[in-house]
Amino acid sequence: MPHTVLLAEDDRAIRNALERALTLEGYRVTAVADGVEALAQAHRSRPDVLVLDVMMPGIDGLQVCRVLRAEGDRTPVLMLTALVETADRIAGLDAGADDYVVKPFDVEEVFARLRALLRRAAPVAPDPEPVAEEAKPDTSGRFVEAAGLRMDPQARRAWRGRRELELTRTEFELLELLIRHAGIVLDHSTIYDRIWGYDFGPGSKNLAVYVGYLRRKLDEPGAPQLIHTVRGVGYVLREG
Repeated sequence: MPHTVLLAEDDRAIRNALERALTLEGYRVTAVADGVEALAQAHRSRPDVLVLDVMMPGIDGLQVCRVLRAEGDRTPVLMLTALVETADRIAGLDAGADDYVVKPFDVEEVFARLRALLRRAAPVAPDPEPVAEEAKPDTSGRFVEAAGLRMDPQARRAWRGRRELELTRTEFELLELLIRHAGIVLDHSTIYDRIWGYDFGPGSKNLAVYVGYLRRKLDEPGAPQLIHTVRGVGYVLREG
């Protein structure tokens, strides 16, 4: 069965062109012109992924995303935005979006990001084989811990000390990757490949935005910063 896409874009030319490109790529697309229609359609028939323009009249893409997340809907959301400032991109992530593409965009980049979102959202089949001992983070295999952080991957919960962290799916996966490789510098390409399944190249700010947002949730006054930038290389999780 083809994946279903709900596309909300008020610019008719962009909407028609993207709908046609997605259809040719093999997606089943429902295209609407504003946020009100997007919410109505999402409530009628849940798509596999949503593509939302940030700037739409009435209810914009950010509001659509906030409403769906408040309802408990975790359908992956890709934002289309003409806003290039980091604060604007963070606003989209804060609303619950999983990724974004900046206009004008290459349609191949949209395809790549959708493939990555759909891979991450796919249900994981139970593994009949026992987990290898070296893959277990502790004797129970349930928690992973490093640098004062603790995660329960099965329950998708994380804590710094006794404080539970409210993380989006991408933030959780990024933090889990860093914890599992604590003390090891992970280069940009490795992180992009492990989290998004695609390296968006040296010009992409996607990773930097997520790291910055994750730091805001992790850092505490008077406590050491945990995620460190290694300039020109990548990031490492360590205390001090």
